[in-house]
Amino acid sequence: MIFYKTQEEIELLRESNQLVGKTLGAITHLMIPGTNTLQIDKFAEQFIRDHDAEPGFLGYSGFPNTLCISINDMVVHGIPSSYELQDGDVVSVDCGVRKNGYYGDSAYTFTVGEVDDDVENLLKVTKEALYLGIDQAIEGNRIGDIGYAIQQHAENNTYSVVRELVGHGVGENLHEKPEVPNYGRRGRGTKLRQGLVIAIEPMINMGVKEIRECGDGWTIKTADGKPSAHFEHTIAVGKGAADILSSFDYIENELKKRD
Repeated sequence: MIFYKTQEEIELLRESNQLVGKTLGAITHLMIPGTNTLQIDKFAEQFIRDHDAEPGFLGYSGFPNTLCISINDMVVHGIPSSYELQDGDVVSVDCGVRKNGYYGDSAYTFTVGEVDDDVENLLKVTKEALYLGIDQAIEGNRIGDIGYAIQQHAENNTYSVVRELVGHGVGENLHEKPEVPNYGRRGRGTKLRQGLVIAIEPMINMGVKEIRECGDGWTIKTADGKPSAHFEHTIAVGKGAADILSSFDYIENELKKRD
């Protein structure tokens, strides 16, 4: 069953999603060589709690941490650990919060120090694909229009789209119907209408689209060991344009300071 949101509920979802953006912005200064990923996770947990919210991922289906931190060939669901970030790492951070009974969910892929040009391009194309997907999230379109836009942009740039992992509805539950694949055919799937709130989250691999699950039961890696990128926004379907409830502004303002 799909739950459509009132404008009042969308504003509560916006508040939760803005807090996710602020949390990701707050950890941006830690994306440097020598920081261990558990340190980043603990910082994010405290930041969320200091803002009268609770981590959305901690304990969800047994997940042990606040953040999913996925490095290099990890696609998603990486578990924070004593691993220390190194120059050249690609780090996807997925964050969720629950505030006032509603969830926020967003992800951003960072670079640590200097990375190769081909890695920078992978991140650029993945982020572009996210916004091309968001452009299709308007009333009257279908879920397949979002996936088609993402897939075409990724594949036209020689990258591949993970099939097994998808976006989803967001509301009083972290994962709601409908599923939002990052591939598809135009004009297919659930019809989009106002009040639908979904997370759109391209997971794009530099090499093959195939993935494998690690022994911890959570971490997903690329089958060929090549890097992957992941960007995610939670949006509300609109009449002429989608309403982006999450934000990368907090992150990118911090990145500008670093530059």
